[in-house]
Amino acid sequence: MSFNFVFSYIGAIFLLMLMIPNFIWTKHQPKNYESYVKNENKLLLCLERIGEVSVTGFVLVFDDFNINEISMNTLLLLIAFLLMLLYEWFWIRYFHSEQTMQDFYGNLFFIPIPGAVLPVIAFLLLAIYGRNLFLFIAVLILGIGHIGIHLQHRSKLQTLMKEEG
Repeated sequence: MSFNFVFSYIGAIFLLMLMIPNFIWTKHQPKNYESYVKNENKLLLCLERIGEVSVTGFVLVFDDFNINEISMNTLLLLIAFLLMLLYEWFWIRYFHSEQTMQDFYGNLFFIPIPGAVLPVIAFLLLAIYGRNLFLFIAVLILGIGHIGIHLQHRSKLQTLMKEEG
C-alpha cells in the first residue's frame, strides 16, 4: 500500500458537493434546530469534529482518489458519486420544503437520515476505491459522531411528535 501526497481533484469535487449545500443550510436551518443542538452528546460531537477535519485533509492531499485507469474498482467511485448525487437531491428536496425538522429528518426513499448517512457511505466507498486506510478510519470516526448526533436529533423529534399526538 503506497500513498501519494498530491492534490485530489476527485476529493475536491466530493467536498464541494458536501459543503455547498451545508453553507446554504446555515441560512435555512429547520425551525427550532437550536433546541436539538444544545443537548448534543459531547463525545459524538468531538468525534464528528475530528472526523470532519481529518476527512477534509485526507481527501484533498492523497491522489489515490483521482482516476488513473478504468477498472472494476472504478465502479466503487461511480457508486460513491451516485450517492453524492442522492445527497444533492436530499438538499434540493429540503430547500424546496417548509424546512421543518420533519423535512430535515425524513427518509429519502428507504434511506434514514439521508443528510448524514449518504455522504458517510460515499466517502467510505471513496476510501475503499483509493485503498486509503487513513481516509477509511477518518470516515468511520466522522460517521460515528455525525450519524450518532443525527440519530439523537431524529429520536428527539419522534418523541416530540408522539407527545403532540
